[in-house]
Amino acid sequence: MEALAEVLALDGNRLRVKVRDAGTGCGRCDEPGGCRSLRLTHAFGAPCSEFQLKAPSGLNVQVGDQVRIRIAEGAALKAALAAYGLGAAALLGGGALAHWLWPAAGDLATLSGAVGGLLLAVASNRVLMRSRRWRGQFQLELLTPEQLAATVSLTSAGCSPGRH
Repeated sequence: MEALAEVLALDGNRLRVKVRDAGTGCGRCDEPGGCRSLRLTHAFGAPCSEFQLKAPSGLNVQVGDQVRIRIAEGAALKAALAAYGLGAAALLGGGALAHWLWPAAGDLATLSGAVGGLLLAVASNRVLMRSRRWRGQFQLELLTPEQLAATVSLTSAGCSPGRH
């Protein structure tokens, strides 16, 4: 996943950037049959387009320069699965397990198990967020247009970075 951003301010090793080309999905939002998912993202207000990021050492940019922000392939899916998938699975699993263990208690057991599963998922997500190894998967990479052009030219020449 990538987005083009403009550098607004430099403060030591921190950059304030404004994202210029936020993703727009498939582009069929307002066509018949379109899912209108972009409208869902604006349901509670416009999304934030300015961010403060840690600048990697060796990044030579000035205010007004364009940078490309990139996150590793699959990182967004992993984050979504941890945030939403784990909670949904724990909620359903806890409810089903409690219903199986205490069928005579009926709906109260199922509800208690579901709440317990959800609390377990919240605790698990807190532990994950404290893990440097887990958070390390979600590091942003900042590239200047020159660095991006060099990466693209290496890849298009048939040589992928890191392989010889």
